Amino acid sequence: MLWQYEILDTVPEEVFDDLTELAARICEAPIALITLVDENRQWFKSKVGVTINETSRDISFCSHAIEHSDLFIVPDATLDKRFAKNPLVTSDPKIRFYAGAPLITPDGYALGTLCVIDKVPRELRPDQKQALRVLARHVMTQLELRRHSRELARAQKEREEIQSELKKAHAELAKVRRELERHKSKAPFRRRA
Repeated sequence: MLWQYEILDTVPEEVFDDLTELAARICEAPIALITLVDENRQWFKSKVGVTINETSRDISFCSHAIEHSDLFIVPDATLDKRFAKNPLVTSDPKIRFYAGAPLITPDGYALGTLCVIDKVPRELRPDQKQALRVLARHVMTQLELRRHSRELARAQKEREEIQSELKKAHAELAKVRRELERHKSKAPFRRRA
């Protein structure tokens, strides 16, 4: 499903960077990411507070978050059996707090997350939780718009190619008709006996 969006390993885009920055500011978090999770890795379409572009899926917090339909929150990763020995917790960036909102397609498939991360244990206030949900929906809307825009561009290109072929076919047909007319006019008139 993720491949349909043709977004993995693409360049940064302002609209996604703006949403990531808003998530960081609203949730008062030093790190915020738009992640896309494929079979082997989580790749960051947008990031605030980190320099890496991806991590392997097996150590990804987001691979857990996409299994939920709502927010996935880890108040203190050092106290959570699933993450206490995770290298993202035990070494840089030393994740303590994680909150991820899944990016869910219209047909219910989770592509990744909009997540916020902190280096200290904490919680989100109810208004921050709701803002993260809303921003995740906006990220998904932008992904959908981007996908539809590409599909329309492809359809337009195909239409133009078909029209070009059709013009060539019409020109060829007109040429054949002219040749037929010329041959008809040169053909001797035969009388019936």
